[in-house]
Amino acid sequence: MSVGVVGAAEVVLPGGRRYRLTGGAGFPRPAGPPASRIAYAAAHVVADPSAENTPGAPAVLDWDRTLAFRHHLWSYGFGVAEAMDTAQRGMGLDYPATRELIRRSAAEARAVGGRIVAGVGTDQLPPGPATLAEVTRAYLGQLDDVRAAGARPVLMCSRHLAAAARGREDYLRVYDELLTAADEPVVLHWLGPMFDPALAGYWGSADLDEAADAVVELIKAHDTRVDGIKVSLLDADREVALRRRLPAGVRLYTGDDFHYPELIRGDASGHSDALLGVFAAIAPAAAAALAALDRGELAAYDEIFAPTVPLARHIFAAPTWHYKTGIVFLAWLAGHQDHFTMVGGAQSGRSPAHLATLLTLADAAGLLPDADLAAARARALFTVAGVDQ
Repeated sequence: MSVGVVGAAEVVLPGGRRYRLTGGAGFPRPAGPPASRIAYAAAHVVADPSAENTPGAPAVLDWDRTLAFRHHLWSYGFGVAEAMDTAQRGMGLDYPATRELIRRSAAEARAVGGRIVAGVGTDQLPPGPATLAEVTRAYLGQLDDVRAAGARPVLMCSRHLAAAARGREDYLRVYDELLTAADEPVVLHWLGPMFDPALAGYWGSADLDEAADAVVELIKAHDTRVDGIKVSLLDADREVALRRRLPAGVRLYTGDDFHYPELIRGDASGHSDALLGVFAAIAPAAAAALAALDRGELAAYDEIFAPTVPLARHIFAAPTWHYKTGIVFLAWLAGHQDHFTMVGGAQSGRSPAHLATLLTLADAAGLLPDADLAAARARALFTVAGVDQ
């Protein structure tokens, strides 16, 4: 049944509420990267909508759109964190596509002088059991691939290592070999089980205090080979406690998509830098907030970030590992791609009701630059979901 004439910037949401979009706030592009913090945005990949990007099928990417999105992030002063979990690493993006993605993105970074780091994992191994020696060789192979591409390596958490390790000594032994082989400082990675349940007990213990002890022991033994560690535990107090234990010169890159404003802002004892999936969705606002921080305008920093936090908390709501669906949905609404299709069919990971809330929260944060375009795309999606427009 028709609900009546809907305006160009209007959408009928699941449940029947009519919503009018206001559009983007027009955040200016900064003159360059932030001066007071290092900030990476973990970028998603754009699927080729004409390909068989179904569950279990090899990933086929739209390379032009995928790389254009990275240029969008560089244009707002962010570094690109490539081939991380935001890019559906191990959740639709297979390793042949990953390797090519890193190669192409690193080449684009060199062309524009953009900062880039890239994930090193073990996902070229087949599913199932692997020995510690096989895990180490897989890591070293990918480490070589990332170094050859010209990106800084991020040693990602490995499902294979989580399954094979019998305690902290196994983790320390594997990472000791990796860090010894690194010819430049790398970024470590601690991804909590809310992002990937297969990583429960990483670093050798389900007790996070004991796991943190193992991390600190590793970093202190190799502090000259560790640029920093990305921590994604969604626990601000625990992140601050770990940050205060790190050796001088080793950064903590927050991966906390719930508490990033306060962690980046910091306190008298220090601050976190950033390697965040949510920055891919809120890049214009985040760039404006970090520019305000550079100027010492803390009230403006807080004011700009404030409406992005409810959006981030909704994107990363449980089950958290489906957050990529929201990231891609918002990229589609904002005009960065022409479709809402994901590798592995992951566009089905969130409900129409969830996406409707994302729409309104992104609009409230000023992150949908063309209200008419975003509304037209949302109407098309909700029509398919049975919501008359």
